[in-house]
Amino acid sequence: MTGIQTLTILLGQHERQRDAAITEHQRAQGVAEAARAQAEQLRGYRRDYEQRWSAQFCREGKIELVRCYQSFMERLTLAVEQQARIAAHAAQQVERALTALRDSEMRCASVRKLIERRVAEQRLATDRRDQKQTDEAATRSAWNRLGSTRPAPLM
Repeated sequence: MTGIQTLTILLGQHERQRDAAITEHQRAQGVAEAARAQAEQLRGYRRDYEQRWSAQFCREGKIELVRCYQSFMERLTLAVEQQARIAAHAAQQVERALTALRDSEMRCASVRKLIERRVAEQRLATDRRDQKQTDEAATRSAWNRLGSTRPAPLM
């Protein structure tokens, strides 16, 4: 197996890894977007709930109702905070996946560049060999012409 064939196999392997990194990055983006949307939905629900009950408390505010409201708001606030942490974690996962994708793309580009260099080196070596053969053929031809125009040696 030649060096270029080996490098081509290596490039194929890196490209498969890059494709997997692309898929992972897209998956992570989807998860992060869903987490952000969920967090925003919870914040919006909490805002609406606070506004609705603020108006209710202006009209009447029984202590049992206020305690129920406060308890639910505490649990809702905890849910909002937890979802915000989940969204932040998902954003970090997106960044990690993006870093892995960039690294993978860099490896692919490096192997491609190495293949290009090796092909150029082979082309240069072939060109030099061809030139050397042409020069040697021209030299032999010149010597043969010189040899046929010389007078035969006297004995």
